[in-house]
Amino acid sequence: MKNIHIYLTMIWVLLFSTVAIAGAGDDCHFHGNKSASKEVVYKCADQRKAKLISRGKIESSWQSVKPESITVIDGQKGKEWKVMFVNPAVSDKSKSNLYLFYSESGNFIAANHSGK
Repeated sequence: MKNIHIYLTMIWVLLFSTVAIAGAGDDCHFHGNKSASKEVVYKCADQRKAKLISRGKIESSWQSVKPESITVIDGQKGKEWKVMFVNPAVSDKSKSNLYLFYSESGNFIAANHSGK
């Protein structure tokens, strides 16, 4: 019986220690209602843009493009950040603008080329 207790304790420790050392993950995921700063949203927008490139959602020509503007808009669920990138080198000129939307607290909502 003592050995079973030791084995179960070891399994429990192993299971939860892998969660603890798994890493921080996405550092642009926020909890609470505190409004994110422009600087934080810019940083998160650059990270999201890189993810879109790596996943093949947008062309690699977006890599060096910096945010053109950031505004606060009235979204469906309240205030949102709207970050706009402009890439004149994109092959499809109808997709030369990239818009990333974030909650007021800084969590990613959506990306599109229409801005809506």
